[in-house]
Amino acid sequence: MTSPVSATAGASRNGVVAARHLARWLALAATPTFAIMAVLTAMVDGPADMLCGSGHGAMLGGMVPMYLLMSAFHSAAWLRLIAERWRAVGR
Repeated sequence: MTSPVSATAGASRNGVVAARHLARWLALAATPTFAIMAVLTAMVDGPADMLCGSGHGAMLGGMVPMYLLMSAFHSAAWLRLIAERWRAVGR
């Protein structure tokens, strides 16, 4: 028979595992989400882009470059996944 303390510890451990799983999937979702937002923003090119840009001559002004940078910054999760798969295949 298990004590309530050990049952709670097991449930807590399962919750931590589930939270880590969810965090991993959310990290993987960020890169394609920002890439899609960059493409959609480039296609629509609405007036909001004018508000967010730092000027017409700025190299990184506007929403499209911002979304592309965010996509690049969040690519670490994809790089980790690729490295894990690469190591698994190499064994």
